[in-house]
Amino acid sequence: MTTMPRSVVIVGAGQAGVQAASALRSEGYAGAIQLIGNEPGLPYQRPPLSKSYLGGDLADEELHLETAAWFDDQRIEHLPDAHVDAIERHSKRVRLSSGKALEYDHLILATGARNRSLPAMDMSVQGVFSLRTVAEAAALTSSLHDARRVVVIGAGFLGLEVASVAKAQGCDVHVVESVERVMQRALSEEMSEACLRHHRAAGVSFSLSARVDAICSQEGRVTAVKLADGGLLEADLVLIAIGVVPNSELGLACGLEVFNGLMVDGQLRTSDPAISAIGDCAAFPYAFDEGDRLRLESVQNAVDQACYVARRIVGTADTPRYDQVPVFWSDQGGMRLQIAGVARRLDASVLRGDPCAGAFSVLRFRQGRLTGVESFNRPADHMAARRLLQQRISPSLAQAADPAFDLKSLLNAAATV
Repeated sequence: MTTMPRSVVIVGAGQAGVQAASALRSEGYAGAIQLIGNEPGLPYQRPPLSKSYLGGDLADEELHLETAAWFDDQRIEHLPDAHVDAIERHSKRVRLSSGKALEYDHLILATGARNRSLPAMDMSVQGVFSLRTVAEAAALTSSLHDARRVVVIGAGFLGLEVASVAKAQGCDVHVVESVERVMQRALSEEMSEACLRHHRAAGVSFSLSARVDAICSQEGRVTAVKLADGGLLEADLVLIAIGVVPNSELGLACGLEVFNGLMVDGQLRTSDPAISAIGDCAAFPYAFDEGDRLRLESVQNAVDQACYVARRIVGTADTPRYDQVPVFWSDQGGMRLQIAGVARRLDASVLRGDPCAGAFSVLRFRQGRLTGVESFNRPADHMAARRLLQQRISPSLAQAADPAFDLKSLLNAAATV
């Protein structure tokens, strides 16, 4: 029988880290919990930064995941604006840049990810932004009020969310993407094309399969984005949104296995059983596709992994391995995109509904088995898909293509067996 750890240290005070601390207390853990965050102030939500916060609909305090009083009540020591220099595995200590050392019986790494940057890009040019932190979001929000011509580099979720907000505020918006489709890494061709039509109908312009050659400036202020084909896009505000890199350096420095994130097993333990990794920084074996390993960037993944590790630590885990269906969502200018499961690029696609009608889903299949569902303003399909995938129930391709077939009927049939 595993001995309950007397102390848990959590590195990273984002969604995953705060949820891990909260879940430990909810599961009855009575030992010491220390939560280390590298930003000042209270931990906050990141998803609204590119949506309601950027649009001016959410105040700073509404971003907070918990209040200072909550941390006190839960006996969770929150250390803001603290930076970890090293993990000393032999002595089970985390050493901070302040010189302070924190001892742990179990360590949870929830270090998240950081934004990629364009090569040789000078982010000190006025009007050039990245968006990951609340400080960056506040600066972008302020500048967006005075912007007229906005160029977004990157047509992923973040880039298109910001493009939607900027367009709604009256800016001329141009999105540059290096590959041939928007959100290509995450979506089927059918859904990608529908999202592109949606943004173009709102007045957003696109340059696809385009490479940025330079960001032009005058007197320290951005003036344009130069493309490799010679095209010049005038701009007084530029957002760089070309994806993220997992923060795995601490794990690598102390000898943990790292490959596209901190490598963990089915129970989210690293190569050191006294250290777990969760959230954006963790590369874990995907329970629904043997042999596949994922690193996911979503609130659902952060929350579910945090709760699973908390249950495992206190001995209340109800499954022998982490097996939650991944869920993603994005609000973009009146369109809600929801995804359940993880499909590969070559998985077959089956349409349900009419893409031109503004509400449809794409069901993805591999060797006749449902692997994922993408829904465009069709939440009922999304909810049914989550349950089907979790229970490993798959409609046939013919059933999926039949508009009269109700996906929920498969769930009802399974419940009566």
